[in-house]
Amino acid sequence: MAGDTDTRSGWLGIAAIWAIALVGAVVVVALAATGTAAWFGDDTRLGVYGALGIVLAASVIGALIVQLATRRPDGFVIRASWSIVGAAAVIAIAAIAVAPITVAVSG
Repeated sequence: MAGDTDTRSGWLGIAAIWAIALVGAVVVVALAATGTAAWFGDDTRLGVYGALGIVLAASVIGALIVQLATRRPDGFVIRASWSIVGAAAVIAIAAIAVAPITVAVSG
């Protein structure tokens, strides 16, 4: 039985973290586009970036949990790194997408 768990590659976990980051980013961008002004008590125009930071933090914690759950020590750092880098890329794209919205709100 232990041999079966060692053969899992962990790539499904990486894709799951990217999907979580994507869903969270889409929710934040959609809420920003609808004109939501308050983000976790921050009503400044930059509050949306705090919300994206929370999505990234949740993705990092999720990446570590998912990769630990694979119970495969070989390649842990690579798999966790891919998970986190992919989530950061998704959040960076969302931050770029939301930039015109935050400028429009402030102006």
